[in-house]
Amino acid sequence: MEITTLASTWPAALTDPSGRRQLKPRTKGRTMVIDKGIGLHAFTDLLATSGEYIDIIKFGFGTSPLYPLPVLKNKIELAANQGITVIPGGTLLEAAVRLDMVPGFFRQVLALGFTGVEVSDGTINLSRGLRNDLIKDAKSLGLTVFTEYGKKLFGSRIDVDDFANTAEQDWSCGAELVTVEARESGKGVGLFDERGDCRDDDLSHIRSVIPNLSRVLWEAPLKEQQVSLIKTLGPDVHLGNIPVHDVITLESMRRGLRSDTFELQQVPFLEYMI
Repeated sequence: MEITTLASTWPAALTDPSGRRQLKPRTKGRTMVIDKGIGLHAFTDLLATSGEYIDIIKFGFGTSPLYPLPVLKNKIELAANQGITVIPGGTLLEAAVRLDMVPGFFRQVLALGFTGVEVSDGTINLSRGLRNDLIKDAKSLGLTVFTEYGKKLFGSRIDVDDFANTAEQDWSCGAELVTVEARESGKGVGLFDERGDCRDDDLSHIRSVIPNLSRVLWEAPLKEQQVSLIKTLGPDVHLGNIPVHDVITLESMRRGLRSDTFELQQVPFLEYMI
């Protein structure tokens, strides 16, 4: 077969064989990327190649104050221009709580152009009342609020009933999504054991307690974890702490464009001749 002209785009069935992926702004299958300090050129390259597949970018931990302010502001603006929600890591707000500097934190978040925040207690302990206040205050400032459940200490596991109760209260206060902690390592924390394998019994228990997981985001930095959650919960599962170099890889798995999730393709009946 001779091809003489270059098509303007790939056939739709090849672009998304699953036939399920939403365009932005997505309500299903959102991807949160963790930026641990890449430079402005690398960040620009990330958005040029993968921006369409990123819904949230988190500047990890407490890294935000360590950037030169013009660089940080530029990164935030570039991402926001692509319809990406940009948030500082929850650890920074935890530090602000511990140092009694929450108003200053929110002032700078707004001044820099962040469009969301993460409310967490992975390192400190937040009372339920203070957690409620932080969610409501951020929401009143026009910020999208993501909360996080779980401790960062290695060996920490999910108390399923406590998670369900916490999530319900977070949502009632205005949280967009509740994130299940797994750190950037994905090992020995939350849903994953010390090898990074999914604790299937815990996941099954969570599904029995919270049947609708459409407002839960799972930190899953490792490929095997992403595959497991996509196969168990479907390609519309919200996934977070995705490394910057794995965005397109994850998107290919959501669409059935990698062997790990090839079965997601919606293939019409064909009669093959062997």
